[in-house]
Amino acid sequence: MNHVGGPRPTQLITGRAHPGLAQEIADYMGLKLSNVRLSNFANGEISVRFNDSARGNDIFIIQTHGKRVHESIFEQLLMIDAAKRASAHSITAVCPLLSYARQDRKAAGREPIAARMLVDLLRAAGADRIMSVDLHSGQTQGFFDGPFDHLIAMPLFKEHVRKHYGKDLVFVAPDAGRVKLAERYSSSLGAEIAIIHKQRSLEKHNTVEARDLIGKVQGRNCVIIDDMIDTAGTFCAAADMLQEKGAKAVYGLATHGIFSKGALERIEASAFKRVAVTNTVPVELNGITKKVEVLSVAKLIAQAIQAVVKGQSLSALFEGQNQI
Repeated sequence: MNHVGGPRPTQLITGRAHPGLAQEIADYMGLKLSNVRLSNFANGEISVRFNDSARGNDIFIIQTHGKRVHESIFEQLLMIDAAKRASAHSITAVCPLLSYARQDRKAAGREPIAARMLVDLLRAAGADRIMSVDLHSGQTQGFFDGPFDHLIAMPLFKEHVRKHYGKDLVFVAPDAGRVKLAERYSSSLGAEIAIIHKQRSLEKHNTVEARDLIGKVQGRNCVIIDDMIDTAGTFCAAADMLQEKGAKAVYGLATHGIFSKGALERIEASAFKRVAVTNTVPVELNGITKKVEVLSVAKLIAQAIQAVVKGQSLSALFEGQNQI
């Protein structure tokens, strides 16, 4: 059985949502992924069976929720339940992208708080701990009655910005909800900040309009920053507005590159010079655009797992920024 310095064996298990990332994490830690049989019955039901013993081990079950969302979630729940019933010592649900994180509150009457429900499901299945990267809202950590490790891609993106985006930077929040995120980057990199006010269409779902700009962007290198790109509507509307306002170049950073249908085409046709995302979800560019670059979070997640196993501080990995 594999060890990484802890008193108990450490076991990495992956679902089918993103095995490539799980393999990268295992390689960095010098471990082998556990042997698990995952299949579907004829009617679509998921079958899970561990071929390796889990008794007394610290289990980390890696499954992102970016594609085939509901199947990915339920597959992870079944693996957690299997580990619990196999007498695992501890079970950590590693969710590089935690789905339903956008529904962390009631925005209107008669709506669910889906993020709370998902966290409750992970807990009910048997997860002792949750680990995720760049939550849409930090308050989601409070939905879990146990340790919730909030990792951030900021160290990865800061290095990328320094290498490729030049000087005279302005970090741009594409909406009011991302202002604190933009402030963190601008403070850390000695840059300025700008804010775009947007308005969602009352007639078309998932459609936004960029309306007003606060801040000076003319002749500057602008970096729009967000936690995810789904349809790319907000992102591209913001980029086009910045170009109209005289930005020298427009770049984009987003942790989760979901890229729903049409998103990559929108980015290719937009004012963006380059967009960087991470591989928290599988990214398939299919030759649609060369503007998108994918950075790996495997090292960040591997370091976080090692810190948990050894009882070390995770905040030290992120200079305390993951607590904001």
